[in-house]
Amino acid sequence: MPDDQVLLQATGVTKRFGGLIAVNKMDFSIKKGQILSIIGPNGAGKTTFFNTLTGIYRPEEGEIRFQGTMLVGKRSDQIAALGISRTFQNIRLFGNMTVIENILVGMFTRLKQNAWGAISRNKAFLEEEALAHQKAMTLMEFVGLRGVGDELARNLPYGVQRRIEIARALASDPKLLLLDEPTAGMNPHETQEAMRLFRRLRDELGITILLIEHDMRVVMGISEGVSVMDYGQKIAEGTPEEIRNNPRVIEAYLGREAIATILDGSSEAS
Repeated sequence: MPDDQVLLQATGVTKRFGGLIAVNKMDFSIKKGQILSIIGPNGAGKTTFFNTLTGIYRPEEGEIRFQGTMLVGKRSDQIAALGISRTFQNIRLFGNMTVIENILVGMFTRLKQNAWGAISRNKAFLEEEALAHQKAMTLMEFVGLRGVGDELARNLPYGVQRRIEIARALASDPKLLLLDEPTAGMNPHETQEAMRLFRRLRDELGITILLIEHDMRVVMGISEGVSVMDYGQKIAEGTPEEIRNNPRVIEAYLGREAIATILDGSSEAS
């Protein structure tokens, strides 16, 4: 695939919190149309890396470019306007707002009317409001939320709330969607439905997807490539099969003692 297909490129990204290096010289790239995953033990720096990509944190070192545009120093809303959207590890919906209202919030970078339009409710404002409402209904249908638009978000099951978050992220018309543990807390059926949805986002809407995910069935089932982080560093990168069989990755997840036990058991068996 030619270089002009690279959507996002991170080079030498480092984020510190006092003496703690949460992300250490991270190199990463994703091409248009890919579904990639970042995995690693808890505390490996995965979400912190996501936060540097979306402007929540500013890295002390390194560059992040999206379609050639430097992201370091831009605000989160500016980055969203460029075409990057995300969900969060812990659901961040507005619980006392309806489903459709939550989705409409995600359109703020795309709406053109100002405060005066909202106050006066002029023709241009009403037309844009109607189009936004129709778009929200379409997104609800796409992610499988038909019939719940007027329900308060806090009253809905966990798996449904995850779908609301995805619909809200889609409302800003992203080119790149970052999903932070999107299947956490889901039952097996909900997880399978989520995997089908992620594929549809790429195949039908042309959205490039980057996931942080702990469920290896999801990672191995939909990812075309996997990057592994540990102690803030990328320790491995490759296809799901390459990652599955990488000794350093196994050690990062299981620890040296577990690896030694496995190896001893293999020796005795042979």
